[in-house]
Amino acid sequence: MYFLLQANVYLDPDHYKIFDALEELNIDYEVINIPSAAEKIDFKTDRKDVFVYGSVTIARLAKQNKDWFPGSFYGGNHLYEVYSKYYGENLLNCNISVHTISGQLNWKKDEIKFIKPYNEAKIFTGKVFTEADWKDFVFEALESQNNRINEGSLIQVSEAKRTIKEARLWIVGGQIIDGGYYKFNDDAPFEKKVSEDGLSFANEMIRLFNLEEAFVMDICLTNEGWKIVEINCINSSGFYPNTNVKSVIKALNIYFSN
Repeated sequence: MYFLLQANVYLDPDHYKIFDALEELNIDYEVINIPSAAEKIDFKTDRKDVFVYGSVTIARLAKQNKDWFPGSFYGGNHLYEVYSKYYGENLLNCNISVHTISGQLNWKKDEIKFIKPYNEAKIFTGKVFTEADWKDFVFEALESQNNRINEGSLIQVSEAKRTIKEARLWIVGGQIIDGGYYKFNDDAPFEKKVSEDGLSFANEMIRLFNLEEAFVMDICLTNEGWKIVEINCINSSGFYPNTNVKSVIKALNIYFSN
């Protein structure tokens, strides 16, 4: 398989690991820069077995190249409105409301909400906001000239919920290839590997709905058991320090080469 990699990815400090993995595995690749305002990928190749990796921009634009396989998995089943029908109450935020970013939200006194993009992943990072924090964020985002946020951008809003620990899982061909924690809250003890009950939960979710041939699932432990935090497109999901990038790349190469 042929990997097309975006070089100008600045928000992921572990992005370099993919280059090391490809070199070690002796897999062909090309590196390109993509302007944030690009409308297409300015790259030509006779290869059809292309897999893209980088930011949401390259993942989104690669969908234009219909003859690339696997190309990009951006969109489709990754939309909350699709996968929520299958995962239901197994989602951390199973009850959401959708608004435009410029719309008026109703806030109770001292309330906090979890807010994230609805259908344009990564235009900003979803997190917990107070009313004041959210209003400041919206003002600054709409004033900025360097992002893809506009007054009509859709957001999803839900009740802020406490998590104990959170992990990212890389899934290829219905199998969990690698996983690791990226957050421990409060006094949760450190664990090097994702617990067996967390992996069992994730495997059950894959059996419920194997969303794509390759995707990323973030899960968390709560006081009500394990939940899915969100589903991410594998073409634009960042690596964490404990990600075994070589295993992920090897699995992608073998699965899609066959």
